[in-house]
Amino acid sequence: MPHKKAEHADILQNRASLTRFAWLSIGAALVTITLKSIAYLLTGSVGLLSDAIESFVNLVGATMALAMLTIAAIPPDQSHMYGHGKAEYFSSTLEGILILAASAGIIITSIPRLVHPRPLEGLGIGLAVSAVASVINFIVSRTLMQVGTKQNSITLEADARHLMTDVWTSIGVLIGIAIVAVTGWYIIDPIIALLVAVNIIWTGIQLVWRSVEGLMDASLSAPDQEMIEKVMVKYRKKGVEFHALRTRQAAARRFVTVHMLVPGAWTVHDAHHIAENFESDVRKALGVANVVTHLEPMEDKISMNDVPLDR
Repeated sequence: MPHKKAEHADILQNRASLTRFAWLSIGAALVTITLKSIAYLLTGSVGLLSDAIESFVNLVGATMALAMLTIAAIPPDQSHMYGHGKAEYFSSTLEGILILAASAGIIITSIPRLVHPRPLEGLGIGLAVSAVASVINFIVSRTLMQVGTKQNSITLEADARHLMTDVWTSIGVLIGIAIVAVTGWYIIDPIIALLVAVNIIWTGIQLVWRSVEGLMDASLSAPDQEMIEKVMVKYRKKGVEFHALRTRQAAARRFVTVHMLVPGAWTVHDAHHIAENFESDVRKALGVANVVTHLEPMEDKISMNDVPLDR
């Protein structure tokens, strides 16, 4: 048991350490809001206005990410014996909703300008300021994605994807403004803004769906299931069989329960040790995982009565 307690302590420590990346996202949002607002005031571009709106949404999302990562790092208690890791799904859900809200805001601000196009001013300095903001968002997004993937934090991944939609918005807007500067076709500005809005809607839908799946205790991914099966194959060669496998994921933690069928002639001591070894091997394969086995005698017919349990 000591190694399991140490593993759990490491998980909590990792979650707590992730909050500094949420602070990084908050700082980036504040800087880019300022830069993009200046760019909008200089140019009057509705595309840049939509870009600034999305950066404000980024700030709200990053603040939510900080709050949920803080909650996720709280140790298990009597009311939450499996920990508080699922709090991360609330953050990623909000991030997805905010992306959809930003898309709606972009569409709403673009349609009037589509009907009544107007000239843009100060394009050179406006484009430069917006470009700097985009570079900041790109660097922060890549950092959050790398850490989020490594630490299996859906909160940081969601924040990274949100920032990347901001980058794509900015790129689209900058291209649109450049075309306007060359051609004088002012209607291009709102058209580009609308196309960007439609493009980032998909990212928002994906984030919301993934979060809902997590809250609904969806099974582990196919690659994770394959890793579990490889471990089972190893133990089947030792005379063990399995059934009633159930898996789920709560943010960074994976949960696996399975019934192990062992020969009835085995002693409790031997069966227990092979179960412990199996659990250890699954944890090594999956990384952070809570693995629970239930031992049953292979020859007893009632051992198979629970195969359809809860299904």
